[in-house]
Amino acid sequence: MVKPQWLLLGAETLLGKEIRDLVDQRKLPIALRTASAEASEAVLTSNDDEVEVLEPLSAELVDDARVLLLGASLETNRKALALAHGLAVRPAVIDLTGDFEDLPASVVRSPLLESPRAAYPADALHAPAHPAAAALARLLSALHAAHPVKAAVANLFEPASQRGHAGVDELHKQSVNLFNFQPLPKTIFDAQVTFNMMPRFGAQATANLEKNELRIERHLASLLGPGGVPLPSLRLIHAPVFHAYCVNLWVEFARRPAVKAVREVLSEAGFDVRDAAGEPASNVGIAGQSGIAVSDIAEDRSSASGLWLWAAFDNIRALADEALLVAGLLSRAENAK
Repeated sequence: MVKPQWLLLGAETLLGKEIRDLVDQRKLPIALRTASAEASEAVLTSNDDEVEVLEPLSAELVDDARVLLLGASLETNRKALALAHGLAVRPAVIDLTGDFEDLPASVVRSPLLESPRAAYPADALHAPAHPAAAALARLLSALHAAHPVKAAVANLFEPASQRGHAGVDELHKQSVNLFNFQPLPKTIFDAQVTFNMMPRFGAQATANLEKNELRIERHLASLLGPGGVPLPSLRLIHAPVFHAYCVNLWVEFARRPAVKAVREVLSEAGFDVRDAAGEPASNVGIAGQSGIAVSDIAEDRSSASGLWLWAAFDNIRALADEALLVAGLLSRAENAK
């Protein structure tokens, strides 16, 4: 049996590596190929202790793909999308970077929150939801289904890995240089981000917390709208950590349930719920794992209807999981035709 081919651009990125690792670990019945538009012939790229073969991006390579995953630079993604548009039969396109979310054909996807009967146009650009939006939407939807939610407030603590290799490298170099009394590199953040929590970066930063915060809000509105769950108020904060988001979430209920009932609801919904006897959810503990860990669920002592909870999830793993799930559903739909 010939395996369907998926084409991944951006295989050298943190997300690309995560996708490749998951395809191998889960032994997915596909042939995953990787390509680069920066070379006229196959090139070798070193990634940690690996050597990855990247094929030159071409119309033939795109034509052979059933699914096209766009995770490279904007220029490369545009070139691949143009090649796909020129084909008589276009592969399903997954926008991993959000480069094309402003286009009318773009749809925000989070399969675990979608109706099994959801249908999308053949020319849709499928954008997996921002991992923080997907996590919050899943938490609030699960709670709202059992105990109606009136309002919510979320403090999101963002790791450097949300900015890819460049963000992780700059945080690492700042940490080393600080201890060696050397100038701090500030290309990505234009600020000291090591050992420092911030609501915004420097004026010359290539990273932008406010822009990312607005993107999370847009995705949340898209994901929560069909279920009637109130849109939470949120604040995105830089955390001086390498990997994984943490969330401090306050929820106001029409009638507050007991903490035990909330634990049961979330456990049944597939969350890793931890009690006081176990380790709390943390960015270190969840790094490299799938799913969402929840702990320290507690009643708000100042509000008869409010409740607090703490959650953590690996943003890179979560986005890779989402992308593969979307790709699998699109590939299955193609088989059913």
